[in-house]
Amino acid sequence: MTASTQSKSEEKGACLEVLAIELRSALHQYPNFPSKGILFEDFLPIFRSPQLFQKLIDAFILHFKEKFPNTKIDYIVGLEARGFLFGPSVSLALNCGFIPIRKQGKLPGEVVQATYIKEYGRDIFEMQAESMPAGCNIIIMDDIIATGGSALAAGELCKKLNANILEFAFIMELDFLKGREKLQAPVFTLLSSQKEALK
Repeated sequence: MTASTQSKSEEKGACLEVLAIELRSALHQYPNFPSKGILFEDFLPIFRSPQLFQKLIDAFILHFKEKFPNTKIDYIVGLEARGFLFGPSVSLALNCGFIPIRKQGKLPGEVVQATYIKEYGRDIFEMQAESMPAGCNIIIMDDIIATGGSALAAGELCKKLNANILEFAFIMELDFLKGREKLQAPVFTLLSSQKEALK
């Protein structure tokens, strides 16, 4: 890496850090929701402000362009339902397609399925079998990674269609649940994460 390239990389990193700090300041916190020991950090206030929403998209784009400078990203894959809030906007900014992963029974045509464990049982994700060509480069996006069950199922669906998963990208992460350790590709979390459960 040349001094000039390193300098540009450091500038991008600093810019991303500034965006993340501003975005984090907009979050609302709700202790012990949805269950005891969890500090729920609500990112929905970001979407009430066009300026903050744009900065959220800009932050992801900065990261992807720095991480994959010579790789064409073909699709952003978003998980139902919160991945739908920002995934399409990120895909437009990257000039790539958006593919939704939905709960069972919501998609027409031939689908592939993957089961994942929820707090009170199992659920099934589906993706249309025709949604992506084999060998395409994708990024899987959702709002938060906790235990990693739903993201793991999303990765299984994409692998069934022979996609190349470049990365999983989330707004936030509950580190202490170690969900990232289960996933099939590297993980990027935009905002600083929770290292431990509430006492």
